[in-house]
Amino acid sequence: MLRRLTLTAAASFAALSAAVPATSAAAAPVPLPPLQDVLQEVLQGGARDGQDGQDRLTVTTTQTGNRAANGTYELRCGPTGGTHAQAQAACDRLEELAGEGGDPFAPVPQDRMCTHQHGGPATARITGTWNGRSVDATFNQGNGCEISRWREMVPVLPSVR
Repeated sequence: MLRRLTLTAAASFAALSAAVPATSAAAAPVPLPPLQDVLQEVLQGGARDGQDGQDRLTVTTTQTGNRAANGTYELRCGPTGGTHAQAQAACDRLEELAGEGGDPFAPVPQDRMCTHQHGGPATARITGTWNGRSVDATFNQGNGCEISRWREMVPVLPSVR
């Protein structure tokens, strides 16, 4: 998805740069990298924001009710890898959530009204880099909003009992 956005942005920038007339005869042209170089980097999965272009997340879960799901594991997307048991499904879910215009790591807004139900002691923390930005998010089962937030992140986070 990021590659598609970068490709579209590069093509749009190039088209607009060619269409805008110089504001004065004294204006010096702004040097731009050749469009083919930008496109080549995007198509080859080049670096973004000084990184290697790969999303890397560390997921730590505790007290999920499933002993095998508790622990720390790594999730890499673009290409998929790491120690996450369902890495491809987890990467697909993150892309799906991002495609819906949301931030899957955003906390529940403080002014949101949530039901007073308790889903159990499960907790999770996700840290790392996703879509070129730092992530440090915590999840729990403390109320109805947090339970829903956790469920939206399955299979990035394990199902809880």
